[in-house]
Amino acid sequence: MIEVIQGLPAHVTAFRATGTVTREDYYKTINPLVKSVATAFGKIHYMLVLNTSLSNYTAGALLEDAILGFKYFTKWKKVAIVTDKNTIKDFTDFFGKLIPGQTKGFKMEDLGLAEKWISDL
Repeated sequence: MIEVIQGLPAHVTAFRATGTVTREDYYKTINPLVKSVATAFGKIHYMLVLNTSLSNYTAGALLEDAILGFKYFTKWKKVAIVTDKNTIKDFTDFFGKLIPGQTKGFKMEDLGLAEKWISDL
């Protein structure tokens, strides 16, 4: 399931993933907010707090995630992934070198730092 994290600036799209994440989560929650922010601000500040294993993402969710990444390829300004898994944090830091904008992985105990970083213009 994906839920919107409230209380961050309007230019930030922030989500929390728990349990099973499906294609519907992208259609109903992630895609509309990302589209709205991209339209309103021209750039996307995207944060995902990963409170579930990537193995809980359905094939449809993984496909939608890839499509989202390519659809807005030039619009990503900042991407933050918050997780307890060092491998995901390290992958995020490495992958960030391959896309426009800044990408940074954060540990769960650094959620406050992630929120500050993703909110800064």
